[in-house]
Amino acid sequence: MTGPLSGIKVVEIASLAPAPFGCMVLADLGADVLRVERAGAPGDGLTPPDGPLDRGKRNVKLNLKDGGDLRTLFALVEKADVFVEGFRPGVAERLGIGPADLERHNPRLIYGRMTGWGQQGPLSSTAGHDINYIALTGTLDLIGRPGERPVPPGNIIGDFAGGGMLLAMGVLAALYERERSGKGQVIDAAMVDGAALYTAFAHGMHAAGLWNQPRGDNALDGGAPFYDTYECADGRYVAVGCVEFPFYIQLLAALGIDDPELPFQLDPTGWPQLKEVIGAKFKERTRDEWAAVFADSDACVTPVLSPWEAHEHAHNQTRDAFIEVNGVRQPAPAPRFSRTPAAHPEPPTADQSTVRKMLADWLVPDSQIERLLG
Repeated sequence: MTGPLSGIKVVEIASLAPAPFGCMVLADLGADVLRVERAGAPGDGLTPPDGPLDRGKRNVKLNLKDGGDLRTLFALVEKADVFVEGFRPGVAERLGIGPADLERHNPRLIYGRMTGWGQQGPLSSTAGHDINYIALTGTLDLIGRPGERPVPPGNIIGDFAGGGMLLAMGVLAALYERERSGKGQVIDAAMVDGAALYTAFAHGMHAAGLWNQPRGDNALDGGAPFYDTYECADGRYVAVGCVEFPFYIQLLAALGIDDPELPFQLDPTGWPQLKEVIGAKFKERTRDEWAAVFADSDACVTPVLSPWEAHEHAHNQTRDAFIEVNGVRQPAPAPRFSRTPAAHPEPPTADQSTVRKMLADWLVPDSQIERLLG
């Protein structure tokens, strides 16, 4: 195993997307991640099949309500550096695997708790999803067109950016701190906190009077002609982001727009006119024709690609930004390291010989290994 986290051992209690994504990041960085499936647990509703979030992990099954299996989990925890669970507050404690329970077995353990609402607060025990967390933090209200309802941006901001990535960052920080203190600690990674964190820039812009218009009427939310998407002749789109004046001038030149009577770039009263003029030009060619025009330009114009065609772009191909694991195309590990590059991710496995070797490397007692693989 390569990567900057090589040698770090992670026990992940299987759950839905946010925690598995955070542990996928840790696995990509070289950590040994053992995912514990809950044997006999009821279905979780919308459960995706094995895929990118599970890459690089080894799988075992334990019944957390069985005393013998619980002792086996403790044996794993004794050798682990990180433990991650995604239960609602209080559930881990009722199962006997809360922070205080596991600290007795490993005082150096980093205990990651991934929830939507956090460990306390009026909503902490209630259900929710990405759309709810980003709604309550003001994030969702920023996304959409003028006069229209907010647009849910998939489940990217709450689940993955505000949830799983925040969890992974917390684990890394806690591991670094442990090198000085020798002690573990608990990470309360809440999607609602992470979603709020991603609005920091917008709050600063608002305080400066630069983001105070209704949704879709501000410079960076689609209100400005120099920061928006435009439809092309084939019904597909390009993205324009030429905020700086020199780049904006390059946009106009490449489009063949040379009208001294046009409104000034930063005058909001002239934005509707500029959008109309620029939009009409983009309608004259297809998306890929415009992509070729702007390929070597600083006008900040790129084609809007679907997730299923992004791997075909020359820049992504040069950087190997997408890979295939077990026949499934997916984003490659990121970021990249000069001395400790991540290994090519492997598909998740419950293969007994592979898991047996991993557990032996963890110095788990043979009797417990047999129980895990039995």
